[in-house]
Amino acid sequence: MRAALYDRYGPPEVLYEGKVPVPAVKPDQVLVRVHAASVNGGELHGRAGRVRLVTGRRFPQRTGIDFAGEIAEVGSSVTGPREGERVWGALPRRFGSAAEYVAVHPRQISLAPADLTPVQAVSLPAGGTTAITALRAKARLKPGERLLVRGASGGVGSVAVQLGKALGAHVTALAGSRNLDFVRGLGADEVLDYRTAHPSELGRFDVIMDTVGTQHSLYRGLLAPGGRMVAIAFDIENVLASLSYVLASTVHGSRRVRFFSGNPRHELFAELTRYAENGDIRPVVDTVHPLAGIAAAHRALEAGGVRGKHIIQIG
Repeated sequence: MRAALYDRYGPPEVLYEGKVPVPAVKPDQVLVRVHAASVNGGELHGRAGRVRLVTGRRFPQRTGIDFAGEIAEVGSSVTGPREGERVWGALPRRFGSAAEYVAVHPRQISLAPADLTPVQAVSLPAGGTTAITALRAKARLKPGERLLVRGASGGVGSVAVQLGKALGAHVTALAGSRNLDFVRGLGADEVLDYRTAHPSELGRFDVIMDTVGTQHSLYRGLLAPGGRMVAIAFDIENVLASLSYVLASTVHGSRRVRFFSGNPRHELFAELTRYAENGDIRPVVDTVHPLAGIAAAHRALEAGGVRGKHIIQIG
């Protein structure tokens, strides 16, 4: 089958479309024919070798986390999922969804929203499940609270803005100047250019969702008493210092920074499906690339200024 591969760590140009075997389906798995995958920030760090202690030195390596497609084969011990059903999901703590097929356990998928195409649908799983976990499970955002979203135009931030409004919060969003109207169109109550709006001018917030990963201490200072900050990214140039600060915040002070590494399951994908079908969260697609254009997709995401997701259309 066709798959996005790379034989060494490096810039986007190391990526290429190659051939690998179709994964064998274990009795407790399903085989999904992938129609589309998205490009996520963690994949950029993996490909560049910034997390090689985790990804290792065995090549070729794969890329891609989430996917939308249809079930092509059902393992002998699986009950429930059926061949031909349209599904979406994510791989469990590994890369490889930018390919024609993936083999996954049924708990890693759910039925996809009926009214979305695979290209539209796949813009939501990674960002959507992250936003739901961050705002509902970790921050426990309540109606009427003030929410600040950093990186509001990206794949996670664009969903967090919409979900924040659906949960009844007053949403302030930080984004680049060219994306201000776009983020306002997602429902944000206030939209500010992160380059010109100094944190000291922003006021106080009950919840801060940080998708950027820098200046944790500065933004933590904006939390109101009892406030909660959820960080889904670290400063990749200063990982140890960033991680140490987050860990220390869980011990010292009342305004804690919460961090989590996503591994969404069926129930979370099913909840995201309900939000999408109800119209509370809509897909945001920046650009659609063919599988052979995987390098261009990584290059575009690294360039910044993204609106939603860069999508890889596979079949």
